[in-house]
Amino acid sequence: MHTPATLVRGGTSKCWLFHQVHVPTELGALEKLLVAAYGATDPVELDGVGGATPTTSKAAVVSASPEPGTDIDYLFAQVGIGTGSVEWTSNCGNCATGVALYAVAKGLVPITGDRTRVVMRNMNTGAVLEGLVDTTGGVAHDFGDQTVPGTRAGGVAVGLTFRDPAGRTTGSLLPTGSAAQELRIGAADPILVSMVDAGAPVVLVDATSAARTGAETLEQMRADAPWLRTVRHAAAPLMGLLKPGEEPGDAVPKVGLVGRPVPYTTTLGERVAAQDYDVSVRMLTMNAPHPAIGLTSAVAVAAAGLLEGSVVSRAAGGPTEEWLRLGTPAGVIAVRCSDLSDGRPGRVTVQRAARLLADARIYVPEPGRPQAA
Repeated sequence: MHTPATLVRGGTSKCWLFHQVHVPTELGALEKLLVAAYGATDPVELDGVGGATPTTSKAAVVSASPEPGTDIDYLFAQVGIGTGSVEWTSNCGNCATGVALYAVAKGLVPITGDRTRVVMRNMNTGAVLEGLVDTTGGVAHDFGDQTVPGTRAGGVAVGLTFRDPAGRTTGSLLPTGSAAQELRIGAADPILVSMVDAGAPVVLVDATSAARTGAETLEQMRADAPWLRTVRHAAAPLMGLLKPGEEPGDAVPKVGLVGRPVPYTTTLGERVAAQDYDVSVRMLTMNAPHPAIGLTSAVAVAAAGLLEGSVVSRAAGGPTEEWLRLGTPAGVIAVRCSDLSDGRPGRVTVQRAARLLADARIYVPEPGRPQAA
């Protein structure tokens, strides 16, 4: 059997997009199809279209939205690598960037001049996003010159805005009621963390309190991944993300380090001075270091920066204002918070780029057929 799909690059992620009419609506059947298509029982996903890294083993199912004022619904899937499973509880802003371009390029949303707005609803979390796609000349573009930290390749410019991102999962920007608090991990001294729900539930560790800088290399983050995983699992019940008796997962809350700006070299070999950005951020994606930062995490960091006493405002030297520049392994990413009310942003925007890479038919083994292992 085969399934039509489109491969997109959104920001620093790659994502296969499936139109809802071509895949099962029942979640269990959809998961089986994605596991087979990606070769997800194999740690290198050799016998499938998965990319064998968390940022390239993603999928989304796209459909026209019945919701008034919303153009597109999309269901995001983080396809496990070697696990034979799919994680359904999170969102991906980079993939949403690709969904916006896909919606315009495939005629799901009519072009409206030099810029076309696509309003999207993430079905995993209920988050509502706007993609402002460059359609200069009144046409959809295959290529563009917009770049983002993490790749020198250009793409079509897409401004991605998260609408009212606070509390979408837990009901509160600060699920524990505190901008920062101590968290004890095992017998070690407690660390200072901020538990924030904006864009996604995130636990941000004050790097100094953990004897780290927040500007660690990807190799250092890889070594710290098991420890950060314990931080995630300790924070999850405090944030109301675990039901009694449930085992903690590795998707939410997202977890990372935040520190003061210091000079560093990006993964592309570019030098960044301390004065070029406001806070250092190093995040995990699942259990691997993120090569840049997930956009939902960037939203949470920016929202936390607005709060007196959070680990982000401490690292920045005080509460931040409209713009916050994040120093990530890939380079500096600027995030804009606007429509502020009681310290909560009504809109959080990041400038991104996307490109459609291929239209394909993915050949999927019939159910019950052995997979590569």
